[in-house]
Amino acid sequence: MSAYETVIGLEVHAQLKTASKIFCGCPTRFGAEPNTQVCPVCLGLPGSLPVLNEKVIELAVRAGLALDCTIRPLSHTARKNYFYPDLPKGYQISQYDEPLCSAGKLEIEYEGETRTIGITRIHIEEDAGKSLHEYAGGTAVDFNRCGVGLVEIVSEPDLRSPGEARAYLNALKRILVSLGVSDGNMEEGSLRVDANLSLRPVGSTSLGTKTEVKNMNSFRSVEHALASEVQRQTRVLDAGQRVEQVTLLWNDAREEAVVMRSKEEAHDYRYFPEPDLVPIHIESTWLERIRSQLPELPAQRQDRFQREYHLNAEVAHILASSLELAEYFEAVIEAGAEPIQAAGWISSEVLHLLHERNQAIDEFPVTPPREAELLKRVAAGKLSMQAAKVLHESLINKPDISISDLIEEAGLQQMEDQTEMEALVQSILEKHPAEHARLQAGETKLVGFFMGQIMRLSGGRANPAVVKALLHKLT
Repeated sequence: MSAYETVIGLEVHAQLKTASKIFCGCPTRFGAEPNTQVCPVCLGLPGSLPVLNEKVIELAVRAGLALDCTIRPLSHTARKNYFYPDLPKGYQISQYDEPLCSAGKLEIEYEGETRTIGITRIHIEEDAGKSLHEYAGGTAVDFNRCGVGLVEIVSEPDLRSPGEARAYLNALKRILVSLGVSDGNMEEGSLRVDANLSLRPVGSTSLGTKTEVKNMNSFRSVEHALASEVQRQTRVLDAGQRVEQVTLLWNDAREEAVVMRSKEEAHDYRYFPEPDLVPIHIESTWLERIRSQLPELPAQRQDRFQREYHLNAEVAHILASSLELAEYFEAVIEAGAEPIQAAGWISSEVLHLLHERNQAIDEFPVTPPREAELLKRVAAGKLSMQAAKVLHESLINKPDISISDLIEEAGLQQMEDQTEMEALVQSILEKHPAEHARLQAGETKLVGFFMGQIMRLSGGRANPAVVKALLHKLT
């Protein structure tokens, strides 16, 4: 047992799904040529004035409501001053002592337990640009990202392990994506995480000296970086030394953190009220309209799937994690498929094909009615599950051909002749006499072995229920 308790707080920067930036009309499209999505406002040129994008407020409030935050009726923006090559103004417009949302919470499941993680604040701010190191032998700066709207979601120091931190991030991402607040794409920088970690003696209530870890490009990296920092701080404390308050950069390839700088405090940024923007007033009628438009959240959807469709928690979690996937699943049920069968098929076969084809569910060419028709044939015993998997490829590649014609074309019609199937089963039993003898002696697990052999020989055309009955009859 460790002598120390791990204390973790996370700061998540989520890029908001707006067409234009937070204070100007420049687009937010990812992947554009460097410095082509800029204007005097987002470049901070003299004489330019910011105008707040109302959609930014709406999306931030949606996140705040979903995370059970208090929405401040009057909040202000502030200037956060620091100097870096990718920050052309020399300051970032953010919020400080009057954030838009505060005092929320997020429930997470980790290792069979439900934990409530406090949310300190959610505030809006603008993004900085991007420094491109080793660009043509030096460093270049792309300002396209300057002024893109963000929310920063700051948790309380309530997380107690790297694994728990990863569970929190997964739960938070599901909510933000489900709400349409952010696309959550870490590869494009839409979701970025800074982690604060400290250790304290087990039983202590005071916080230890924290370090901040940056530059983590996946939730896996966050978990690994935090685990590494727990080990490092443990070694420091065990040696009787003091942990220094520093900011660390995580090197994913080398699985190690290096010191970037001493950690800043709030006073280092010299916050002061932004003079070029008016206060943000949230009217109660507008707030209630936004609240009424909130969609069903992933945790609520998972709970409903378990209650209404009797799905197990794992499958319900998979299907509820994405609004689009959940809608596809329910459309398949509405088209006549049995819920548990549809859930198992979509969470395995459909998701496997989506991963293989690098597609999102809304790009999948097999419509819910076609999917339901395929599953209804399996449920009626007119098509084996093995044959259905073979046929799925044809449904993707030939969307305009009926399922009946595709079955005939592929020769996947269910075997109907009892004599033919009996001969098939008998031939397999004779081909494996030792296993047949063990089956006759009561080794029932061999039924699966023979089922596999028979289905393979029949090309998936044999009726599994009939095959199983014949195996019992002939043994």
